[in-house]
Amino acid sequence: MPKRKYKIAVIQLNLNDVAENNLKKCISWVKDAANKGAEVILLPELYSSHYFCQSEDVDNFALAEPLYSTSFIAFSALAKELGVVIIVPFFEKRMAGIYHNSAYIIDTDGTEAGLYRKMHIPDDPHFYEKFYFTPGDLGFQAIETKKGKIGTLICWDQWYPEAARITALKGAEVLFYPTAIGWHPKEKEEYGVNQYGAWMNVMKGHAVANGVFVAAANRIGLEKYIEGTEGIQFWGASFIAGPQGEILAQASHDQEEILIAEVDLDLQENVRQNWPFFRDRRIDAFGDITKRAIDQ
Repeated sequence: MPKRKYKIAVIQLNLNDVAENNLKKCISWVKDAANKGAEVILLPELYSSHYFCQSEDVDNFALAEPLYSTSFIAFSALAKELGVVIIVPFFEKRMAGIYHNSAYIIDTDGTEAGLYRKMHIPDDPHFYEKFYFTPGDLGFQAIETKKGKIGTLICWDQWYPEAARITALKGAEVLFYPTAIGWHPKEKEEYGVNQYGAWMNVMKGHAVANGVFVAAANRIGLEKYIEGTEGIQFWGASFIAGPQGEILAQASHDQEEILIAEVDLDLQENVRQNWPFFRDRRIDAFGDITKRAIDQ
């Protein structure tokens, strides 16, 4: 029988370094999280490099890796050694000209439990992801692991209730969001509070609307590597929320940290029994949701 309770962790890091150093760093922090009792461990988006999408530069494609190469080999061995599930977000080279923003879900025996490819791809100033990433083609998934049934979405997916809903309807107990989001330094004073608040609120809303746990792992630090720009100040603030949107663990804006919280499936069931949103969904009236716009 699956466990009714298990511990999850999100790891918040500064990843403004080269791939080899970032890999070593993440391995060390995953070990620390496992030693603290974590059973499912989440790393931030595109863990192996600085956030290169600040510019459109073909040289950055060299940062991508084929499936089941460096990242998978390293974290597969680590998951098996520690007996934990690890969610490893990475830059996938599928073939020449096709790249994805992806995440392995590696099970406790080192095997691949699942692969997720980011479905929603942004294109904003200094977040030029459409230049690099082909939209995901594996859909929204709830993935069976030896610790629990989990769903992985990635960063920009955070803003879409449809993604959270479908993943939850497929049985995910936790929605994991590896993330790389921050402020444009010149905008922070005027817009920063509202931007960060919206990010928190939308994911807490997903937790409430679906009766699921939500965990987001963000970066920290100023990543400024393009001449003439101010870079991106990643705002950290990683968190874990319960099925009523309650904050179970919250990180700072500027420190490397591990957050750990318990997933309690009995609590989740109780919340869904008392707030039966799934029961009362009018699925007969939702057909228009598949339209780009509803023209009158």
